[in-house]
Amino acid sequence: MKVLVIGSGGREHAIIKSLKKNKRITKLYAAPGNGGISADAQCVPVKVVDIHAMTEFAVKESLDYVVVTPDDPLAVGMVDALEEKGIRCFGPKKEAARIESSKVFSKNLMKKYRIPTAAYETFSNYDEACQYLKSGIVSFPAVIKADGLALGKGVIIAEDLDEALAAINEIMRDKKFGQSGDSVVIEEYLKGPEITVLSFTDGKNIIPMISSMDHKRIYDGNKGPNTGGMGVIAPNPHYTKEIAKICEKEIFIPTIQALKKEGCPFKGCLYFGIMATEKGPMVIEYNARFGDPEAQAVLSLLETDLLEIMEAVTDEKLNEIDIIWKKEHAACVVLASAGYPSAYKTGCKINGLDSGGGAGKERILIFHAGTENKNGEFFTSGGRVLGVTAAGQSLESALGKAYDAVNMINFEGMYFRRDIGRY
Repeated sequence: MKVLVIGSGGREHAIIKSLKKNKRITKLYAAPGNGGISADAQCVPVKVVDIHAMTEFAVKESLDYVVVTPDDPLAVGMVDALEEKGIRCFGPKKEAARIESSKVFSKNLMKKYRIPTAAYETFSNYDEACQYLKSGIVSFPAVIKADGLALGKGVIIAEDLDEALAAINEIMRDKKFGQSGDSVVIEEYLKGPEITVLSFTDGKNIIPMISSMDHKRIYDGNKGPNTGGMGVIAPNPHYTKEIAKICEKEIFIPTIQALKKEGCPFKGCLYFGIMATEKGPMVIEYNARFGDPEAQAVLSLLETDLLEIMEAVTDEKLNEIDIIWKKEHAACVVLASAGYPSAYKTGCKINGLDSGGGAGKERILIFHAGTENKNGEFFTSGGRVLGVTAAGQSLESALGKAYDAVNMINFEGMYFRRDIGRY
């Protein structure tokens, strides 16, 4: 069986390592992949949003299955195009992927189907957005979101009116996030612990995965600008059985039913970003794919064969699968380039990968996010470079293993948060 995974980050590396366990797979490709992924799959130099080149490659190589993981190709209709060529896929079609690619769409969906979320207003006119902020209706802090995809960085928490107006200007006038900022969502700031729940869904059935806790801010103490994610633990200690029951009844099942009623059933991995507020759990955001780095921690605890689950999603037979998880904890610490999430240097040699978590290091996994392989040596090629992941019988054990491995790795300007799991 020939399988292609579209993407080039740590999430894709985690998915590929999980898929490699399936003996039916005779050839595993990644497009475009990265330096570390090249050790586990054949990398193909095709851009993730190049629909023509990707479908051409899939047909030419007679691929049996394609896993579309990043948000961009999902948003432009990669799954639609591949399925039109007769290629089976894991991932939602373009219309369903709007739940992530348009925050206006997702907020309106929640409002229509009474799925709990923060109060909000949407604007496509700059002046109207500013007038609303100045009206006295808005309480601060307030959350300003670019409508479209922004690499996980299109959310700004404004502490006061001046910061909110500056955010609107940055998004809508300066176009910091390009066309993603043509419209904005201004919403109520929610308080409480954040919870991420990834889920498998075939459009009719939904099976939540182990919960996780992401750490978006760049600096210790949850300070500084948002990033794509600096680390994660699983399961999330705030996700109690009581909260899980409420989420299933009021959020998970209603969301799947809402998308089906709207004529765009969701098949793939649906990400729920939840805030456990005093009023109960509320949706902060949806993603139309595995989170990064949440996938690294969560998939390291999966016992059931990942390809078997994905095919059940594609065939709308998820109810026939029994998904089993290790009764352990996992932690992922992201090693980033100095300057990320702004400008950063690349091309720095990475040392200590073998000592940090190579062969013989039980339950340590190093997922490559932004690396390049040059004659067997690895160099940095992105903002987030590596995701050092460990599992253990307790959270402390998993964190201890992960940080022990981190301390054996180094490259020029290497930066990481030292408080993963503490916030």
